[in-house]
Amino acid sequence: MRIRRTAEERKSEIVETTLRLADKVGPDRLTTDEIARGVGVTQAAIFRHFPSKKDLWTAVATRIGEKFQQRWFAIEQAGAEPTVQLRELLLGQLKLIQLTPAIPAILLSRELHVENKILRTIFWQFMQQLLGRVERLIAAGQREGVYRNDVEAKDAAFLMIGLIQGLVLRWSLSGRAFNLPAEGNRLLDIQLELFAGQSQQHRAEKSPQSERDS
Repeated sequence: MRIRRTAEERKSEIVETTLRLADKVGPDRLTTDEIARGVGVTQAAIFRHFPSKKDLWTAVATRIGEKFQQRWFAIEQAGAEPTVQLRELLLGQLKLIQLTPAIPAILLSRELHVENKILRTIFWQFMQQLLGRVERLIAAGQREGVYRNDVEAKDAAFLMIGLIQGLVLRWSLSGRAFNLPAEGNRLLDIQLELFAGQSQQHRAEKSPQSERDS
């Protein structure tokens, strides 16, 4: 028996199906007919919920943003120290991308960069929100002496996000040949060590001696 869904449930199903198929066939090649078959409805039903394909992609971008924001808020509410939050925030991005592998393809798609200004604006806004969060956490770490103060917090945030973006591109081009969060965690260790402040470096230098004394 066919299960009747509310309009909101059907719209959510269409968006999630679009995300799944965008990974399978590519966002630029994906048609509303393929989406309709994936959902199990007519193409006309797709357009009842989304009057145009641009409206559908806008809903997809909004859904991706919601997924990221849910992770951001959960990390913030946990109330961990800034250094822990920073790592969890960046690794959370990688975990979500590994779970939703269509995201890199959508970010590089013609739909995003040429055909849909609204879509591009939505992703730009989310990127700016992420940049702001990373910058604030780095600045908090600098005040505590955990991170070096001779680098602007915003520049450090750009470098951290650039690391994540470059890693995601390498992961995608490799055919997803490695575990994205695990590799991200390894590279973050290196990057954060380069950002370490004097107090953090001093603790690291004293640690072997402390172990011998104990």
